[in-house]
Amino acid sequence: MTFEPARPTLATMTQVPPPSEELRLIDTELWQLDARRAQLLARRAWLVSRLQALPQPTWTPPAAAPVSHQPETGAPRVQNVLLLLGGLLLTIAAVAFTLVSWGHLGIGGRSLVLGAVTVAALAAPLPLLGRGLRSTAEAVAGLALALTVLDAYALYAVALAGADATAYASGAAAVLAVVWTGYGLLPRTKALRLPLPAALAAAQLPLLLGAVAADAGPYGISGALLVTAACDTLVALRAAAGLVRISATVGAYGTGAWACWARCGSPGRPAGRAPVRARRRCCCSRPVSRWRRHGGIVPRARCRVVPRGRSARRHRDRRCRPSRAACPWTVPAYLALGIALLAVAGADRLPEAVRRGLAVACAAVQGVAVLWALPLLALTVLGPAGGAARVWSGAPGGARQAVSVGAPWLPQSQTAPLVLAAVAAVLALAVRGATWRPRALTGVLVLGWSALMVAPVVLDVPYPALLVVEVLVTAALLAVVTRAGAAESVLALPAVVLALVTSVSLGFLSLATRSATVGVLTAVTALFAAVSLKRRLSVLTLPAAFGHGAALACAVGAAAGWAPQHTALLVLVVPAVAALCAARVSDTRTAVVVEVAGAAAGCLAIALAAVDAGMLSLVLSLFAVIVSGTALRADRRPAAAYAATALFALAAWVRLAAWGVTAPEPYTVPVSVAALVVGLLRRRRDPQVSSWVAYGPGLATTLVPSLAAAWTDVYATRPWLLGAAALLVTLLGARHRLRAPLLLGGGVLVLDALHELAPYLVQIAGLLPRWVPPALAGVLLLAVGATYEQRLRDVRRARDVLGRMD
Repeated sequence: MTFEPARPTLATMTQVPPPSEELRLIDTELWQLDARRAQLLARRAWLVSRLQALPQPTWTPPAAAPVSHQPETGAPRVQNVLLLLGGLLLTIAAVAFTLVSWGHLGIGGRSLVLGAVTVAALAAPLPLLGRGLRSTAEAVAGLALALTVLDAYALYAVALAGADATAYASGAAAVLAVVWTGYGLLPRTKALRLPLPAALAAAQLPLLLGAVAADAGPYGISGALLVTAACDTLVALRAAAGLVRISATVGAYGTGAWACWARCGSPGRPAGRAPVRARRRCCCSRPVSRWRRHGGIVPRARCRVVPRGRSARRHRDRRCRPSRAACPWTVPAYLALGIALLAVAGADRLPEAVRRGLAVACAAVQGVAVLWALPLLALTVLGPAGGAARVWSGAPGGARQAVSVGAPWLPQSQTAPLVLAAVAAVLALAVRGATWRPRALTGVLVLGWSALMVAPVVLDVPYPALLVVEVLVTAALLAVVTRAGAAESVLALPAVVLALVTSVSLGFLSLATRSATVGVLTAVTALFAAVSLKRRLSVLTLPAAFGHGAALACAVGAAAGWAPQHTALLVLVVPAVAALCAARVSDTRTAVVVEVAGAAAGCLAIALAAVDAGMLSLVLSLFAVIVSGTALRADRRPAAAYAATALFALAAWVRLAAWGVTAPEPYTVPVSVAALVVGLLRRRRDPQVSSWVAYGPGLATTLVPSLAAAWTDVYATRPWLLGAAALLVTLLGARHRLRAPLLLGGGVLVLDALHELAPYLVQIAGLLPRWVPPALAGVLLLAVGATYEQRLRDVRRARDVLGRMD
């Protein structure tokens, strides 16, 4: 086969050498490449022989570059947080000063002081802006705006206390909006971004509060909100992009939506009909007011009103009956029409746009139908939680009574299972695309689970049957996890989540009787434990098994009549089994989750044993043994060892307290000395050991109990001796640069000093007003934030100067 260029192509190409000349050029290039390759190969062979003849030097890897810890946040953000906190604290101090503080200054005196401070705060941003400290100026301006609100309150309290509060608030909001707008439009304060949005926020209130003060009713309030929304819209259209436009847009949408909601939620009475006053009676012998009956408006054509003294029996009207509830088949009928639309959308003769529109309409109808069924599902899943207040009070009469503990029943949702099952069937049959098929299967699983959960409740099956159904639902979901193949693997995680939700709801549901609680928790624990053997999603199923196991231990102890402190010993079986399982799990993440579940069960045991000091010490010791076993594993971090040491020390302290020991030093000092000697020997053998590991347990064993005893000691001997010992430990830690002695000794020293100085601090605090501490803290934060901003500005200026250099 020959390849020749087309003639038009040849006409547009440059001059091409003849084939013989081109072949000669290619041969020359190949010969040069071969010569260069031979040269490089010869050089390589010489280098290899040279290296083999020389002695091999010992190669040392280069030292790793020091890791630089990046700051977790930027300097401007730190500056803004400091300024914001400073402004908030000063605002809180101003509120406390205005409302409650200095008693010898009346409200008039406080108003004068507050007015002077407000003027100073309004003027302070001007020099700050001149020096380039814009963020600090914004913080001070925000404080000034808050102070103007307090000025308005002070004016009301001093001069207008007898006026209507709502009307005054409406006028004050209007005045504040005007003042803040003028302040934000001044030539020297235009750079501030806060005054104008604040003025716009204040402008949302005058018309609304005025309508409320004038008792304008729903129509008047809705009109005021609509006028406010129109003004916000006008501002949003005319304002430049920024905070003002955003604030105006939010205000327009918010007030407009509020107006619609207020109008729709408050129907007015028919025109031309006066309201029926109180002290008159409906013909059905039920008092009415403003024609309201059964939550709605009863017109005169349906409910005649007669004087109170007349007999209602003679004037009873058959048409005066409660309105019928909504038909439960309304939503299924609309859903059937929507599904029919989907069948029409599958016709090939329809245009693509029409088919797409019909499909969207069908999806919308199905979505609304599912939303209509959600309240019954929420009642079924969340309603049993109310049974926690009535544990073992007796079996309910049926499924509806079991799930609606303290909640009203939803009679209009009787066809919810049918709706959920129909939508699930549509998803299973209609969605076939490779992209949407996994999502559709997930929807089918969720909707099918929802239908199975609400069906027994709608049918009002007996209470034992409801428990059996939910146990079977949990088992079916876990079976999906174990048997899902590669195509259905997307269903594994949703199935586990639904099984967890079902098991928790089932646990609350079983609290009605003792046998149901023990039986259900046993079954659920066994199911999750069996599924965990498959090692699929065990990161979720194993903690669930241990959680239900802990609940089962509590239920068994309570059913046997044990005291809580004795039940704690049974609960400790759960962390022991969790520690054994974590040692056999290969996945690190699953092992950590299992250990966390065991730790939570151990904390539950400690809480149960807290009522008895002796049993609490025993439980702490046993839990410490379990944690020590976990710490002995090679793959565990030293945190488990620290926790075991803390538990052992806490068990010893609790035991001393149970024995009534008020002087713990004779018991703790020998242990501390021995622990410190062991730590010293270990640190000499391995200098890399942390001081927390070497000296922390020994120091904490004595310092912490002695500190607790010192805080309850009425004499000064122990606090002084403890302070001297803590000072010595702190100095030794500073001398040898050891973190554990430095921090432990310093902390104990500070707390001991606070104990000694507490009476004097209380006296000093009683002399100062309550607003002084937050005010001082706010001033300090503002000063630090301003300094921060000044330094950042100097750094930027230096960077610009260096950037202009050659």
